Amino acid sequence: MVIPQPSASLDRRDFLRSSAAAGIGLAALPRRAGPVFRDSELRVLSIGVVGTVGQLDRREVNGHPNARIVGLCDVDANHLQKAAGEHPDAFTCRDYREAFAKHGDAFDAVIVSTPDHSHAPIMLTAFAHDKHVYGQKPLVQQLEELQRMDRALAAKPRLVTQLGNQRMVFPGRRAAVEILRQGQLGKAIAAHAWTGAPSGDYYFNMQGETSAPKSPPEHLDWDLWLGPCEAIDYRDGFAPVRWRSAWEYGTNGLGDWGCHILDVIFFGFDELLSPIAVMTECAAAAGPEFHTQPCRSTITYAVDSQRFANKVFPIHYSDSAQAPSRAALGLPPGSWGDANMTVVVCEGGVLTLTAGGKLEIWRDGKREDGMQMPNLPEFPKLNHWHAWVDNCLGIETELRTPFKDAVRITEAALLAVKASRYPGEELAWDRANLRFTNHEEASKTLVRRAYREGFAPPELG
Repeated sequence: MVIPQPSASLDRRDFLRSSAAAGIGLAALPRRAGPVFRDSELRVLSIGVVGTVGQLDRREVNGHPNARIVGLCDVDANHLQKAAGEHPDAFTCRDYREAFAKHGDAFDAVIVSTPDHSHAPIMLTAFAHDKHVYGQKPLVQQLEELQRMDRALAAKPRLVTQLGNQRMVFPGRRAAVEILRQGQLGKAIAAHAWTGAPSGDYYFNMQGETSAPKSPPEHLDWDLWLGPCEAIDYRDGFAPVRWRSAWEYGTNGLGDWGCHILDVIFFGFDELLSPIAVMTECAAAAGPEFHTQPCRSTITYAVDSQRFANKVFPIHYSDSAQAPSRAALGLPPGSWGDANMTVVVCEGGVLTLTAGGKLEIWRDGKREDGMQMPNLPEFPKLNHWHAWVDNCLGIETELRTPFKDAVRITEAALLAVKASRYPGEELAWDRANLRFTNHEEASKTLVRRAYREGFAPPELG
């Protein structure tokens, strides 16, 4: 099997069926400075073993010839039992803190495939125990957690990290990065990205779908599921998969899809460090319990580079399939080809890219095949999960996306999400001081959470 040709869209089931055997051979790659593992085997703890993507992450990593799942951790006993049937020799536990405290010597690396609100506490605990980390997106759920992650990366530079951004293996997506980095379309003016989410079974239809408080099912440890969040009563729907639309636990469509459609913009432009402002427009403000939709956000960056047409570079980011006008971008009428898109407008043309990697270049209203642009390198087949394992074992392969890049991508997505609490208000962002300089209330309500005792992330650096 090989990785399929890019298509308009690719869901996780498609990826599971099609990508397992698309890794790069270990013998042909150089060694990198790093830890040496017993028998050249990476021993991995999987946290969040089924859920929306945990099963895929676990199976793909375990499919590497030099990786083995040695531990399983999940707050859902049914999920844990299912995974244990596939890994009968692995230790099991329901509390990730127990895994590190009692079994820390048994594993070298961690997969974190849990709901958004628990990412930072678990990932930073892994850093504190010197474990390599594969973590699902978005990287963190709180803006303040981005700084925690920066400090952890600086304190533990030898640890290998990878965000769950599997679509970056597509040649079209990698080619888009090269085209932007080489400046083949001239100075950049603006970027547009949009997702069809929230839709489907992973999201609530907001307030109308939740039930009255009740006892959680016996197989779910609700207290552990809540983790760092305030202790509240269980209600049907939040777990195991429909937490994404809840303000305290998820990041709705914008956060869920940020790494898959904003990534190319940040890989293409290193100058986009941290935004200076964000404004999200939506019909109603997000409430204390649920996110809101549809949302249109503008995330503005100050730039001082000859690669940009102006001193500011805006990223227009929307959910609910809110696409921009093709005519306004100089494109003829037609279909975008996908509900999840990235578009970069430059002085010399427009780059359009589907989540599945279909790449087009438009000049003067005429379409060109983006894969035929000059000076593009070869794009060898790449298995997203195996690349992480290779690098953990000291073997250099292309990594998309290490956490240092994930921080920038996640910051943009989180700002768009959080600003929905104050729709239509432009919030001036100062990341260094973790505040909105023109909005004291937003600074108090959007930046950080009060961690529940026993679940706060460890401080590093």
